[in-house]
Amino acid sequence: MNDAGREEDADMKAEVFLSEDYTPAEDEPFMNERQLEYFRRKLTNWKNELLEGSRDTIEGLQDGTRAIPDVADRASEETDRALELRTRDRQRKLVSKIDAALRRIQEGEFGYCEVTGDPISLKRLNARPIATMSLEAQERHERREKVHRDD
Repeated sequence: MNDAGREEDADMKAEVFLSEDYTPAEDEPFMNERQLEYFRRKLTNWKNELLEGSRDTIEGLQDGTRAIPDVADRASEETDRALELRTRDRQRKLVSKIDAALRRIQEGEFGYCEVTGDPISLKRLNARPIATMSLEAQERHERREKVHRDD
């Protein structure tokens, strides 16, 4: 596709209108333009919230580097910082999953199970928009994982 075609596609996607109270429904075509735009916005907003929290954490950690004379207070502060950093690390991984979901939207693969190719339920996607497997495939995967872990 040439550059003009890509720009035209981008312009068409930007024109998708969603009311504030829109929620994907089972009675409309699966992963139509409105549903894709709904999930794109949901994922983008989630990512922006996580990134904003990360910026706040970094600023807090930079401001919080001070000498605390009391050993117990210093230990408590270190524990808090370590917990905050672990939380941010989990969120960093979550941001990469959100980016992957946004790529799947662009590539037309969003909403379909990577194992079976079947549609993932709208209810599941609404609760966990980074889901890559249907509930059934996810449960099978977790059962197999548990069996192998127990070995």
